[in-house]
Amino acid sequence: MKIDMPLSADLAGVRDQAEAYQAMGVDGVFTFEGQRDVFFPLLAAAEHTGLDLYTNVAIALPRSPMHLAYQSFDLHRLSDGKFALGLGSQIKPHITKRYSAVWDRPVAQMRELMAATKAIFARWQDGDPLDFKGDYYTFTLSTPIFEPEPLEWGTPPIWAGALGPKMTKMVAETADGILIHPFCSERFLRTKTLPAVEAGLAAAGRSRDEFTFGVGVIVGLYDDDADESEAWRVEQLCRSNLGFYGSTPAYRVVLDAHGWGELQDELNRLTKQGRWGDIGDVWDDEMVHTLSVQGTPTEAAAEIKSRFGGLADRIHLSLHGAPQPLVAELFAALKG
Repeated sequence: MKIDMPLSADLAGVRDQAEAYQAMGVDGVFTFEGQRDVFFPLLAAAEHTGLDLYTNVAIALPRSPMHLAYQSFDLHRLSDGKFALGLGSQIKPHITKRYSAVWDRPVAQMRELMAATKAIFARWQDGDPLDFKGDYYTFTLSTPIFEPEPLEWGTPPIWAGALGPKMTKMVAETADGILIHPFCSERFLRTKTLPAVEAGLAAAGRSRDEFTFGVGVIVGLYDDDADESEAWRVEQLCRSNLGFYGSTPAYRVVLDAHGWGELQDELNRLTKQGRWGDIGDVWDDEMVHTLSVQGTPTEAAAEIKSRFGGLADRIHLSLHGAPQPLVAELFAALKG
């Protein structure tokens, strides 16, 4: 099980952060589409480390597969074949109101976008004719002067985010791996995600060995000498993060797996009222500790391995302001 850490520093600090992770022995680093561009930070990591790199995730639907293909080839080349393109659909309000892009049938759109990107990859890598015609994308022009050199490592893998059963099955059919959002639980993965992945792989005639299973985990850390107030502060950070994610209708499937679906309605109501400070208070202890991991680095590592060991190929950690020494202890305990 590989352990990956978020590149959360601003652009000026990305190199130092990535080099510190490499010194710790971390397997890979990833970016997410938040306050900064999702691709730019990976340039510094690719140039100055030998870590695995991936976007987790790049919002796909507002982007052209041609843009994604150029960015992927550049990063794969710069990192000596260590880059994976992680894509996600996001939700309708962000696509239509934040990005001013088209939201129609997201599963079909994502399937076609990944197929189009792979068709461009195949043109550049193997010289295949580019004649892609779909419902959303058409690519029929590729002139040699605009084509990058083939990659000696082969083309980058494409991983995609999914939670719902239809998207999960489609990703298992068509992508090289899946990235499970950190708002999840062991029960959800075993009872909902795995059956959909297995169905998708079977439909495509693929084996599990050909597919990367990545799982996100929300983690709150405190040191061995922390008092109750510090432990509560860390838990509050996790509660607020869970409240933010849980308010999104698309993530209700995770709560439904535990019979907690009605909680999504309450969280959504609070956010629409602008009561963001209250979204962490709706969770009871069982919910918080089912959907996140908190404790000392040793305790957190044991819990992560208990839940996801033997299930995930990669773990991508969602950390909440944990100081670097605690992160290093966590990683050592996970690898120990």
